[in-house]
Amino acid sequence: MTEQSTVRERVVVAASAMLAQHGLNATSIRETIKRAEAPLGSTYHHFPGGKHQLVVEAVELAGAQVSRDLERQLQAGALAGIQGFLRLWRDILLDSDFRVGCPVMAVAVEEPVDEIAQRELDAAAGIYRRWEARLQVALVEHGHSAEAATGLATLLVAAVQGVIPLCRAQRSIEPFDRVAERLVALI
Repeated sequence: MTEQSTVRERVVVAASAMLAQHGLNATSIRETIKRAEAPLGSTYHHFPGGKHQLVVEAVELAGAQVSRDLERQLQAGALAGIQGFLRLWRDILLDSDFRVGCPVMAVAVEEPVDEIAQRELDAAAGIYRRWEARLQVALVEHGHSAEAATGLATLLVAAVQGVIPLCRAQRSIEPFDRVAERLVALI
């Protein structure tokens, strides 16, 4: 790994963390660079597309990390994999004392103040589709019909992404646990 790629990777990781904690509009290049301990000029070198490019890469990084974890969890079977997927998000909430959510969701729900974030929305949509598709395959393998599995996969992603802000607002894991219990019962 070169020093150049290390700086670039640190910036992308910092942007992903900022999105997860503060949202799209609060994720500025200047603050991201500060948190990544990188020189400001490196941003323009590594991200000539500016904040749009940085946010897309940060969202794709976060989405890929969750996808890898989901894939690893699903190797134990659909039920164990889905329980692992739920545990991942539960742990994120608890480990951060409800201060961190999902960077993909941050991009999906927050409209930029000054412009349209179509590339960011497209990246988030692609990630959600990948999670749903992988869950759908696992649910079919678990014995659900393709139609039921598609609906359950969408429900799983939507429920998890929806309960995260509820838990953050209430500073409680109880809503998550109630939702997770119902989701597992459906599977």
